[in-house]
Amino acid sequence: MTFGSTSSKVNRLNPRELDLVRNSKAIIFDCDGTLVDSMPVHFVAWHETMERYGISFPEDRFYSLGGVPTERIIEMLASEQGITLDAVAVAKEKELAFLDRIDLLVPIEAVVEIVRQNRGVKPIAVASGGFRSIIQKQLLRIGMHDWFDAVVTAEDTTKHKPEPDVFLEAARRLGTAAKHCVVFEDADLGVEAARRAGMHCIDVRTFFSPRRIPLGT
Repeated sequence: MTFGSTSSKVNRLNPRELDLVRNSKAIIFDCDGTLVDSMPVHFVAWHETMERYGISFPEDRFYSLGGVPTERIIEMLASEQGITLDAVAVAKEKELAFLDRIDLLVPIEAVVEIVRQNRGVKPIAVASGGFRSIIQKQLLRIGMHDWFDAVVTAEDTTKHKPEPDVFLEAARRLGTAAKHCVVFEDADLGVEAARRAGMHCIDVRTFFSPRRIPLGT
């Protein structure tokens, strides 16, 4: 069984999106699927781990839950499918399966270029539903671990996307009002979280399509 093709198509931001960036006072970036083309790698790790426990987790459901912490997804799937397990332990298994494939990660160049252009020019942050250790390893992998003024992860808020807390906390740490921030996101829950935060949002899916990686890789 394979997870689609192995190609991706990367374009550039359109003029309206570039204007949003120029007119912002701070920029907040999601990580998985926004800065890093990591979602296909996550899916391979999810598939391997969930298969071990007899849990079904289709690709479309996986993408629909982008931004939800790993433990919460496992609790949700196990409850729906009547399976008893230790969500914390299984989450660790899934993240280890992801880290085993970290060499497959590549940056999303169109978004990284925005970071590069604005680093040191205006405040920039990462705001993710992922675990801090996993996010930091991804940023290190693509050479951006020390580029951001703030990094907010799942451990930093009690509510997660589509609630706005992660973006509001990032704005607070950057010292910028929410209305002056623009968010880069790749998932419906993240786009909704930005809307609830009162921030402009650029959906990277308008110019980027993730790779497809064979299951079992």
